[in-house]
Amino acid sequence: MSLPEVPGILAADDVRATAATIAEWQLPDGMVPWFPGGHADPWNHVEAAMALAVTGYLDEAEAAYEWLMASQQEDGAWHQYYLADGIEDPKFDANVISYVATGIWHHWLLTSDRGFLESMWPVVERAIDYVLDLQTPRGEVLWARHPDGTPWSFALLAGSSSICHSLRCAVAIAEEVGSERPDWELSLGHLAHVVRTRPRGAFAPKERWAMDWYYPVLSGAITGIEARHHLADRLDEFVVSGPDDEVLGVRCVSDKDWATAAETAECAMAHLLVGERATALKLFRATMPMRRPDGYYLTGIVYPGLITFPTDECSTYTAAAVILAADAIGACSPASDLFVNHSKLPDVIDVEPLLVDADHEGPFWLPKRD
Repeated sequence: MSLPEVPGILAADDVRATAATIAEWQLPDGMVPWFPGGHADPWNHVEAAMALAVTGYLDEAEAAYEWLMASQQEDGAWHQYYLADGIEDPKFDANVISYVATGIWHHWLLTSDRGFLESMWPVVERAIDYVLDLQTPRGEVLWARHPDGTPWSFALLAGSSSICHSLRCAVAIAEEVGSERPDWELSLGHLAHVVRTRPRGAFAPKERWAMDWYYPVLSGAITGIEARHHLADRLDEFVVSGPDDEVLGVRCVSDKDWATAAETAECAMAHLLVGERATALKLFRATMPMRRPDGYYLTGIVYPGLITFPTDECSTYTAAAVILAADAIGACSPASDLFVNHSKLPDVIDVEPLLVDADHEGPFWLPKRD
């Protein structure tokens, strides 16, 4: 397996040095916090595990998954945020919970370790069943549950988009271990449809956030020429440009010139997914000013003053996002196309609503037939 690299931009040795920064901050029990003394959330923890695995830190990656196995609740959930000595935020975020499926499928593509896949299957199954219990009849997945089990009243577009990709990975895992879940496949069809069409009232208004812009494409819910148009529509709004139209990064929110390396790296993958490699390379190159000589990655920079924000903060999830983007752009590992070539994932069932009321609520669904 070749280490991730992007020739002319980021060398393999540099990627390995960045992975070492994640391993350095991993706790003895396997948990990967955002930074020393900070909290961890299962989504970014999985992101770090994938980055560790793809750079040869397999023991550390599997320790991260062992932490997830040990901390999962009986109903399949994890809390929002953990500290080294306990729980910081006890709510249950659906997107955070579902991402384990993406990580487990990535690890399988990378290692072909059937024992690992089969041992983690019950973890994935419980997690996905928990998440889909938050799916509405229309298809979106509500953001979270309160600690007492009460669901939040709204869904997030970026979160539901990410769940769409995770659910596709979960279906792939189920097929691989011989435990097909056709109910998941139908839920995936519903979810992808509502992410693609975004009916009125389906998602909380978060248009300022870059993830609401590119995640419907990165997740594979919006595809083909429609995906290209979708990215092009708001490219100028979210991409910070310098002299001579130099790409400086992707804004976390559209009205602030704060470019973050994680969003920039993810957006690069979204453009690679739709065949816009030149744009992907420009975006990936824009993460380099946020790289420190020791391999750590700053969370973000405010332009034009080059002010780090949060001040001098480096984060494991940022390093992980850059590593995964480097692997995707360089096509280096067996798992490199997980986020940029969805044709290797199970197909999404095409569905259509049979009946929708005047407020676009409460549709009934059937698979679409030719």
